[in-house]
Amino acid sequence: MTITASAAADGAAVARARFRAGESETTAGLAPGHVQANLIAVPADWAQDLSLFCAYNRQACPVLDITEAGSPATRLAAGADLRTDLPRYRVWRDGGLVAEPAEVTAHWRDDLVAFLLGCSFTFETRLAAAGIPLRHVEQGRNVPMYVTNRPCRPAGRLSGPLVVSMRPVPRDLVPAARAATRGMATAHGCPLHTGDPAALGIRALSCPDFGDAVRPAPGDVPVFWACGVTTQTALMASRPPFAVTHAPGHMLITDLRDGTHPGP
Repeated sequence: MTITASAAADGAAVARARFRAGESETTAGLAPGHVQANLIAVPADWAQDLSLFCAYNRQACPVLDITEAGSPATRLAAGADLRTDLPRYRVWRDGGLVAEPAEVTAHWRDDLVAFLLGCSFTFETRLAAAGIPLRHVEQGRNVPMYVTNRPCRPAGRLSGPLVVSMRPVPRDLVPAARAATRGMATAHGCPLHTGDPAALGIRALSCPDFGDAVRPAPGDVPVFWACGVTTQTALMASRPPFAVTHAPGHMLITDLRDGTHPGP
């Protein structure tokens, strides 16, 4: 069975239980009002580099929690297991993607330190409340994400380009989109750019690097927010020996509401 938007009413814990049972779907539009989080788990000897990378590039990589080495638990979600409770994962070796499984129990290691980072899906409840259409949700698609020409600030052994997510927004509602997301720093905050994608080095909106292409409506303009998938382009560029991440758009749905954001 596939999860649909109707799962939103079930709440975060039920959605996680369904993912643990093997169901899989993008989490856009699920459990409205709940904080969603990116996952990246790296060996302990890379954790300091990742911590600095997140600190230096906070808009793309806002840290919500950091686990103890080997622990699959997080204070963001009671009883959650980070190895099973996301709808899809990615496994990386030497910067290359080697698997995209529905759970990572067999891949989890005792030396992995997991970072949970804020996600723009969190602020979509506020966009909708402001009357801003969510085209990817309307079309049953993942949000489109693009690698940009903007380098992140390097940290130790980690470096790479910024990734952005894009939502088409009616031109007259762009100020409302900025206002709705301005105060949500742990979900990437205000847009980084509005309008011409070429200014970010993006050649074609119809060919996202991650997620799905979305059809704009007449009068829409592209609006771009920083994206936590930035850590995955850092893995590709920096080639740590091993890592586990979420698959783009397949997030951890936490118990937190979107007005409660703990520090790391």
